[in-house]
Amino acid sequence: MTVLNTIKERRSIHTFEEKEVDIELLREIFTYGSYAPTHYMKEPWQMKLYQRDGKDMLIHAIIRSYQRIGMIRNNNDPKTIKMIDSMKSFLHSIPHHAVIYFEKEEDPVRYEEEYAAVCAFIQNSQLAAWEFGVGMLWTITPYMHDPGFYSDIELDANKTKIAAVLQIGYPKKVPRDKGRTSITDKMQIIE
Repeated sequence: MTVLNTIKERRSIHTFEEKEVDIELLREIFTYGSYAPTHYMKEPWQMKLYQRDGKDMLIHAIIRSYQRIGMIRNNNDPKTIKMIDSMKSFLHSIPHHAVIYFEKEEDPVRYEEEYAAVCAFIQNSQLAAWEFGVGMLWTITPYMHDPGFYSDIELDANKTKIAAVLQIGYPKKVPRDKGRTSITDKMQIIE
């Protein structure tokens, strides 16, 4: 594949085969990701990769967060228990979860530079993964804004910012190309 084909053909994957990606391949994928543009070569991206039994900690933290913020009731109602069991099963079926975060900068310009670099790292990683037949889903979810979630996964919400949680694995199904709006509709040319 060429870079241009990969950019156009990559898809967000929502269902994964229940097969792990070899850790060395994941390291290679994220190494390619690390060639993202980064101001002052700070390379601000950090990652916690959850797989196998390590997913239990993350899933528990997600459910506790959803209960704290009111997305899931905190009771023993059969419907609630069924919903939690379903959520656990779904999250366990995803081979790998990567929490991508960075240290916060007090200066708002530096903060935006770091966030932009981390986003470029994520996109590079998705493109590299696609080259190897590995799919990812870049998620931004409510629990990423819950200080209790940070604490549960051993991060400090005052010092770090979670940019995304990537779901990673071999695609079970690849969504169709939905196309894109013509760039002429998005670009204003000033002469």
